[in-house]
Amino acid sequence: MALSRHVPGLPFPLSPSSGEAWTIDEATATVTAAAAAHSDIFIDPGAGTQLNAESMLNAATLLGVPPDGDFQFSARVTVDFASTYDAGVLLLWIDDRHWGKFCFEYSPDREPMIVSVVTRGVSDDANAFVVDDRTVWLRVSRIDHAFAYHASLDGKTWRMIRFFTIADTTTPVSIGFEAQSPTGDGCVVTFDDIHFTSTRLRELRDGS
Repeated sequence: MALSRHVPGLPFPLSPSSGEAWTIDEATATVTAAAAAHSDIFIDPGAGTQLNAESMLNAATLLGVPPDGDFQFSARVTVDFASTYDAGVLLLWIDDRHWGKFCFEYSPDREPMIVSVVTRGVSDDANAFVVDDRTVWLRVSRIDHAFAYHASLDGKTWRMIRFFTIADTTTPVSIGFEAQSPTGDGCVVTFDDIHFTSTRLRELRDGS
């Protein structure tokens, strides 16, 4: 890991997997990632079937440990899509067999899409909805020992995508950013409008 970095909007330091992949502009409170070619974080549940993405754990990450307790962590994600599965991601990380990705991803139909992945030994893979733009807001919330994913087209009204747990609740969870280009030659992802609050999310499904 490279040296820890401060990201405007987050009250805890984050460590990049590669310092070269990440640029943090404090003046504009923007994080930019350069995803490497053929990079991903995914463990194929159908290994050997060739039905899904290849198993890889080599994508660029920028992660830190949030304060204990409930939180809401959100960012606007903009992706320079070029190849299938290019994505900007909010990442929950426990270890290399227990993690969750909340992705703004380029589908095989060449459409920007909200996608979620939860890994408990192997990954699942769930598509939510298509976005008619290259920008969307994503939010990850911790509520007691569970997590919620919400997406928004305007940063104000939030649509629930997933509510889940990952693993043993005594294990620390890191959160942060990831950028990937599993089938392509790389892409650029921009994260801005970054917010973190220890306020508990009270309702999962009312748009708040």
